Amino acid sequence: MIQSMTAFARGDSALENGSLSWEIRTVNHRYLDISLRLPNGFLSQENDLKEVVRQHLSRGKVDAALRFDVEGGDAPVAINLDQGLVSHLLKAQSDIQSLASTASALSVAEILNWPGVVQPESFDFDDLFKAATELLEVTLKDLVSARSREGERLVGFIEQRCDQIDKIIKAVTERREIVVDGARERLMQRIEGLDLEFDPSRLEQELAIQAQRLDVSEELDRLVVHVQELRELLLNGKAVGRRLDFLMQELNREANTLGSKSHDAETTRHSMDLKVLIEQMREQIQNIE
Repeated sequence: MIQSMTAFARGDSALENGSLSWEIRTVNHRYLDISLRLPNGFLSQENDLKEVVRQHLSRGKVDAALRFDVEGGDAPVAINLDQGLVSHLLKAQSDIQSLASTASALSVAEILNWPGVVQPESFDFDDLFKAATELLEVTLKDLVSARSREGERLVGFIEQRCDQIDKIIKAVTERREIVVDGARERLMQRIEGLDLEFDPSRLEQELAIQAQRLDVSEELDRLVVHVQELRELLLNGKAVGRRLDFLMQELNREANTLGSKSHDAETTRHSMDLKVLIEQMREQIQNIE
């Protein structure tokens, strides 16, 4: 199923010694870009957790945050200090002040916020890692479901534009003969107005050249093929965002050629409408995985 790259999901899990929660947001991106925010104690598992994300998603910018709340976290708890690290900090401070007398001393808050000074409460992180991974799996499944629902909406939007493009192709096809006959008639009127003798065979040759310049049958045929391929990609699903984006470039190229060959106001209007529809689809396809 087609998936959007824009979605949000949250998962919560209660444990004996606290609670875990994941919040995952995804937006469109050219590749899969994973950013994890993890509490102290979980950082060693960052690569394993990223691998779990890769198993569910193939494209998009992913921002995932894990929160671990200790049970009874509002109650006062003892602060475990790495006294050796504090001693090294104070000695380094003394050495710096001996070299630069104007250097300010570290405050208590700065010392406490120094990485590693405050030791985390002892937990069985093996069980926590397992619980966090399982919760991540569940949250990712919810995220994929949300991306699929949004993808379904995008498919409906694009299919509507495909139907409108089909109508434009049909209208331009029906008008093609009228445009060529009109150009032929205008050329004949100009020649007759000059009151000059002309070579009929030469005139037919010029008319054939002009008709060839105005012929847009190849462009219309390619538009039909591209729209058909677009529908098939939407039907097949999976990660087709890049191929859809490429198709938008091809459709836009044909629309531009159609407009450049047009010597008819109606066909020019159809060409402009076609480019508007393609741009609308292109904007939505940027969000497709």
